[in-house]
Amino acid sequence: MSDISGVGDNDNWRCWLCDKSVDSDASVNSDLGPSVDSYAATRVKKGTVAVERLAHRACNTMKGKNAPVVPWSEDLFVVDPSPIVETVERLRAKGGREIVARCPDESDARQASEWLLDRLSRLAPDLEFSTQINPGGGQFVLALTVA
Repeated sequence: MSDISGVGDNDNWRCWLCDKSVDSDASVNSDLGPSVDSYAATRVKKGTVAVERLAHRACNTMKGKNAPVVPWSEDLFVVDPSPIVETVERLRAKGGREIVARCPDESDARQASEWLLDRLSRLAPDLEFSTQINPGGGQFVLALTVA
């Protein structure tokens, strides 16, 4: 396992689960203190390699009890948003395209697309994602693909 400082510097001292800043000077015993999590994995020819990520101690502990949840931003106007972690895992395993949300207008869909791509660049830095916005039925559908 790497040291916290190296992992923190790689992740810009942001928790990969809640996307909030982590205090580099906080105690590792504090709920908001830094911890190293090896959740994400990349495929190689003979198995997987764990990727170490920075998390708050409380976020990392809760992930051990429950499946990790990466919330959509409360600033977005999205309907029926897909669970982000599960979507990334399915796309990592099978590729393809998946509808992740519906938005009432195109500007909301573009805002959600920009936020999602930025969030995924930190959540799954080993994958390259793209989004598509398609009109239909008086709303706009946001789809995610692995490039």
